[in-house]
Amino acid sequence: MTAAEQPTGLRALKKQRTRDALLRAALERFTAQGYEQTTIDEITDAVDVSQRTFFRYYASKEEVALAVVEMVENKFVEALRVRPPAEGPMEAMRNAVASAWTTVGETIESVVPVELYMRTYRMIESTPALLAVHLRRSVELEEGLSRLVADREGLDVDTDPRPRVIVAAFTGVMRMTGRLWGKGQDTGLDALRAMSECFIDHLRPALTEDWRTPGQAGGPSPCTTRTSA
Repeated sequence: MTAAEQPTGLRALKKQRTRDALLRAALERFTAQGYEQTTIDEITDAVDVSQRTFFRYYASKEEVALAVVEMVENKFVEALRVRPPAEGPMEAMRNAVASAWTTVGETIESVVPVELYMRTYRMIESTPALLAVHLRRSVELEEGLSRLVADREGLDVDTDPRPRVIVAAFTGVMRMTGRLWGKGQDTGLDALRAMSECFIDHLRPALTEDWRTPGQAGGPSPCTTRTSA
């Protein structure tokens, strides 16, 4: 039976398996020997396919390196899109993060082991070329989130600055959390989830409270993670 003669479902399954195999092979090599040092030929040789097949699924090394991170981000956007309309912007984004985290592990493991995702995230943070692309994509993500928040609130994002302001603060906290998690000693997914939720919960008080008022300042934040030397 040729590929053209195979049932549609079987062809789709084989394509997904090839895509996932290329992704795993790429991330394993990126995290083991470095992103810049890894060639597309090495990735395709590991899966026993041609370069043409690689480019059928991924436009570049950058795209495959950031593929799982983008999947995780999309889970949050999807979760925010279905939050109840009665929730305010901060509440909706906080609850979207909590909701997304309940399934994000399964989402990651559907394509790569969670441990490989963790190594990939730290690799992105330590690779200037990838970090630059990731930050550029983050700007695009923020714009999409701003428009989503504006639509939820019945606002014009181009005349009302509040959606962009609240999204910038929120995503800034998320990026900062990711950086601290990547440097910490506990790099498990549960640790990243706990840090994310804890820092988000500190966002509103950090913006509105008087830090110097007696009783406001406490000891070390429970969100703090020890970083490696």
